[in-house]
Amino acid sequence: MTGGVALLAGGGPALAVRLGLAMTALQLGIGAVNDLIDAPRDAGHKPGKPIPAGLVSRRLAASIALGAFGLGIALAAPAGPIVLGLALVVIAIGLAYDLRLKGTAWSWLPFAVGIPILPVFGWAGATGGLDPVFMVLVPAAVAGGAALAIANSLVDVDRDRAAGVSSVAVALGEGTARTVGVVLLVGIVLAAAISAAVLGGSPEAALAVGWIGVVPLLAAAWAGRADPARRELAWRVQAIGLAVLAVVWIQAIGR
Repeated sequence: MTGGVALLAGGGPALAVRLGLAMTALQLGIGAVNDLIDAPRDAGHKPGKPIPAGLVSRRLAASIALGAFGLGIALAAPAGPIVLGLALVVIAIGLAYDLRLKGTAWSWLPFAVGIPILPVFGWAGATGGLDPVFMVLVPAAVAGGAALAIANSLVDVDRDRAAGVSSVAVALGEGTARTVGVVLLVGIVLAAAISAAVLGGSPEAALAVGWIGVVPLLAAAWAGRADPARRELAWRVQAIGLAVLAVVWIQAIGR
């Protein structure tokens, strides 16, 4: 998403690739820390993951995290102090999730705060500032982050409940969590389609945005009460669908 938004903002391909790689590296570092923290529990529940399976040592995972964070910061720094600051915020949010909020009823908060940074990172990196349209995009991205957090927590809701671990899905209950997630997605799609029609002045653009928005909605409905593997696939489809929706929405409003 970050690189695509940078291109839409007028950044060149080289800049878009660098910003996209910077965000990818930061997310890789967060994921490596997450695997480190989860390794003891994964040994009993997900033995196929890299650390429990013996494919990656804990020391190597820590080195990957530090290297990825360093690379992400190095790639972000040339874009200016705003983007560098955003990179540090991304790391802070990711570590807050990994070290403290994961497995709690507040696990949705880092997603809700962190997801909006993805398009902001790309746009600010290409332009040095933000367009007023982000007054609509950022709240929608906050809702999208919360929806993704709920979908993610539903993947492991059975395991979390059995282990006595809280999560937003456990706290709300599966039915309520699914309903809240779908309501958030509906709100995002409506906001994107309506704003595309008003700001872009094109019914066709609004229709295109609406059709793309159907993808994460269908994924959420398809997951249902299915097995964890199907719920995880549905969560990934929702994440990809929302990312594509964001890029197409920005393009649709002609900015």
